[in-house]
Amino acid sequence: MRILLAEDDSVLADGLTRSLRQSGYATDCVGNGQEADSALSTQDFDLLILDLGLPKMSGLEVLRRLRARNSHLPVLILTAADSVEQRVKGLDLGADDYMAKPFALSELEARVRALTRRGAGGGPTVIRHGPLSYDQVGRIAYIHDQMLDLSARELGLLEVLLQRTGRLVSKEQLVDHLCEWGEEVSNNAIEVYVHRLRKKIEIDGVRIATVRGLGYCLEKFFVAPTTKAAPADSGTP
Repeated sequence: MRILLAEDDSVLADGLTRSLRQSGYATDCVGNGQEADSALSTQDFDLLILDLGLPKMSGLEVLRRLRARNSHLPVLILTAADSVEQRVKGLDLGADDYMAKPFALSELEARVRALTRRGAGGGPTVIRHGPLSYDQVGRIAYIHDQMLDLSARELGLLEVLLQRTGRLVSKEQLVDHLCEWGEEVSNNAIEVYVHRLRKKIEIDGVRIATVRGLGYCLEKFFVAPTTKAAPADSGTP
């Protein structure tokens, strides 16, 4: 999946770009409306994240030109919290969703997943791992179809481990994934979240392994083969 991020706030743009790339999206970033319009005219993307307050060409004009080219590219617009009129105009011009700043990074990532699946014609919204299942859009986890009581940080931790099942995830990657704007997550806090998550999900073969000094790994789930009972001896020679 390839995403174009059009955002002129360099701090926000850098944080979003790093987070999206870490989640597996090829992400290009532009800082004004003219660059966004040029990129959209000449290249293919799977999603546009569009700030409406762009310099040189407004986000609304970028969106208007995009739809005038008969493009059905999914568009997620970013607006100031009090700009209701702009949000309405954006949706009227063909935006698929919007988020008001400031926002939680985890919520933006959930909306990105939903929009990219919609643009690709669907796809699984639930990750299954033995008795554990996780709804990526609703951000709800279950064990044996019983909903788990997980905090936002525990859900974020579970999500990144599930997306990389069988692979090492470093503490630094987890810190980057869990950070939301204006908040810090320390390496020590990661250990606490992992400990809490283990107590809730390590059931019937689900296990988070610690790779000392490096990070964590959600071990691949193996279903034990069923053994057939040997036929009873009939007593006949």
